[in-house]
Order: sequence, then structure tokens, then C-alpha cells
Amino acid sequence: MSGREDAPGIRRQSVEVRRGATGWYAEEIEDALAREVPVALVYNGISHAVMMATPEALEDFALGFSLSEGILAHPHECYDLTIHEEARGLAVHLTIASRRLAELKARRRNLAGRTGCGLCGTEALDQAIRPIPAVQAPALADATIQRALAGLADHQALQAATGATHGAAWCDGLGRIRLVREDVGRHNALDKLIGALSRQGGPEADGFALVSSRASYEMVHKSASAGIGALVAVSAATALAVEQAREAGLLLVGFARPGRHLVYHRPVDAPSTRAYGC
Repeated sequence: MSGREDAPGIRRQSVEVRRGATGWYAEEIEDALAREVPVALVYNGISHAVMMATPEALEDFALGFSLSEGILAHPHECYDLTIHEEARGLAVHLTIASRRLAELKARRRNLAGRTGCGLCGTEALDQAIRPIPAVQAPALADATIQRALAGLADHQALQAATGATHGAAWCDGLGRIRLVREDVGRHNALDKLIGALSRQGGPEADGFALVSSRASYEMVHKSASAGIGALVAVSAATALAVEQAREAGLLLVGFARPGRHLVYHRPVDAPSTRAYGC
């Protein structure tokens, strides 16, 4: 079965469909598969991480990852960004401020020491959950959340073609979807969205992020790190995600389905979603 690439994030592949309603028979068709390739993030010549990602919007991905992981504090600390195709994948080379590179080197040395010591669990666990910044949660009407949810599928071209990608959308205060990024990885999709938002000056105060996945600790932490005050997820939130949302003052909504969603945490100073109509 042959394959070909006709878009950065899609590979066309011949597949065999087996049908058995009235006796099994085979039919060969062409299917669209989401691409998943190793992407190395290289800072001033030093390889820091290799992620499996969909190879589109990689500039947004690299910048968003750098911001959400605390490697950069501001987009302007990235002076240059280039993408290189290599034998086994892609490498994104970033030139960053020297003080940020020094911090990154120190972090790498610290991680190497903790990994090798085996039973020094207290320090390793303390480092596993980083401090989360405070954010200001917007007031979101129930109808606003539902409007964004209803429009998400129309903005997920890769998901429509392949059925294998997550989406992360930026929605305005009326629930209109303004920006979407997709990837095989839910964290990657959110990082791509964060990178794209940073290029546009950052998230608006009355907007929110909508993700097609669950709301885990990392998704809440990445959102807060980017200054996003509200996160809406199609699936459930984890207990740690709710704890982190409380600590940050982030509005966290999950199990967003047509006609229903759960509010896991709403800051006391944020008006109730029921109090505002659209």
C-alpha cells in the first residue's frame, strides 16, 4: 500500500476497508492520515527537547512551547527562529537571549542530577509541579461557551480529514472562534495556539481557550502561563487541574457537550456564567 504527502500535516495512504454486513469483502480506498514526526527544539545550538508533532505551524509551536514551559518570558526574547529538515525529522532552531540560555543550561544540569539519583524523591516531586501564575478570569455566559463549542468542528480541517488530531481554539467574549491550531498531541495544539496568540500581542482579557481534549494539569498550567484566564475542555478535568485552576484563579470548564457543560472552578470574583445572556 503506497503513501504520498500532499499537505504539511497530511499523508495520503492506500488502505483496505473490510466490510461484513452480508459477508466479508475488501475494498481499497485512499485515506488521509495525520502526520506525526520528531521535532527537535534547539536553543542557541543546544538541543533541549524532541517532541512528536504534526509538522505544520511549527513556528507557533516552538514559540508557544518556549513560553508555556518558562524557557522564555516574552516573545521578544526569541531573536531568530528557523526550521531545518533533517534525515529523521525536523529541527527548529531558536536564537534566544543569553540570560534565558543560562537559565536553560542550569535547568538541564539540575534535571540530569535528579534523574540519576533514583530515590531523591522530595526534590524531584517538588520540581514536577511548577508554581502557576495568577490570571484574571473573564465572565463567560453559558451560551458563549456553547456557541464556541458548536463552531469548533468547522475550524478543524485536519481533524475532518484524518480524525486523528486535537484542536485548540481561541474564542472571543461572544464565543466566536478567532484562531485554531491542530496537532496529533493536545499539548502541542495548545502550544501552537499560545505561540500564535503571542505573535498577535497576547490573549484578550475577555476571551478563552477551547480544547478538544481533557483538561489535565499541563493544559491548565500552559494556559495560565500564557495569561489565559479561562479554559474550556471537551472532556473531563483531572483533580490536579482543578487544584491548579483554583490556585491561579482560572475559570475551568469541562465535559463541554451540546446543551451541557461542567464548571469545575469559577473564581469568587468572576461573575456566574448564568448571570449573563448573549
